[in-house]
Amino acid sequence: MAGRAFSRGSGSMKNFVVGLTGGIGSGKTAVSSRFEALGIAVVDADQASRTVVQPGQPALAAIAEHFGKGILAADGGLDRAQLRQRIFADPAERDWLEKLLHPRIAIEIFGGLQAATSPYVLLVSPLLLEARQDTLANRVLVVDVDESTQLARTMTRDANSEQQVRAIMAAQIGRDARLARADDLIRNEGSLADLHAQVDALHARYLALAAEFRTSQPTRAGA
Repeated sequence: MAGRAFSRGSGSMKNFVVGLTGGIGSGKTAVSSRFEALGIAVVDADQASRTVVQPGQPALAAIAEHFGKGILAADGGLDRAQLRQRIFADPAERDWLEKLLHPRIAIEIFGGLQAATSPYVLLVSPLLLEARQDTLANRVLVVDVDESTQLARTMTRDANSEQQVRAIMAAQIGRDARLARADDLIRNEGSLADLHAQVDALHARYLALAAEFRTSQPTRAGA
């Protein structure tokens, strides 16, 4: 699973990392976009997950062998909608896929975090806690909304049925458990201006924490 080789806030990571997560439909993209507008590098675990299953990647070949060639789209890429239906209908299939992909995704994420040059870096992942990617982060930031808001937003955004959205929510860590593991919290029930104000306040705090983090790092020979 992602992050097993690292302890929370470990010296393996040269940059100060804020891990951003939240349930589906909570507004992670709106939050990460605001951080990005403030000049902070964003590493997106969803993008990493797409990278490792691109045509020509070993993971895509393994998926096609396991699920059959029908899991591929006409252009040879992964039919993500069909795969989503398959894995949320069968927990064993989801477990198989996670064991295949999570270590590969972790490598992509780690490289992106290390390459960032902003004062700190944001790791955005819907499975930050489930996949133990929080072990790569110094802080965990949760964006939170109530479950009825999650349902309404996701059904409208993705044109998914309530049943499918509930299946996705059930596969994620529960809201109470997610909140219990948060170092910082954004409530996304208000206006966009309110959301931006919360992000801006946290940005100021993270700049200070990142500066402390850099001064605490041992000087490397030849640096």
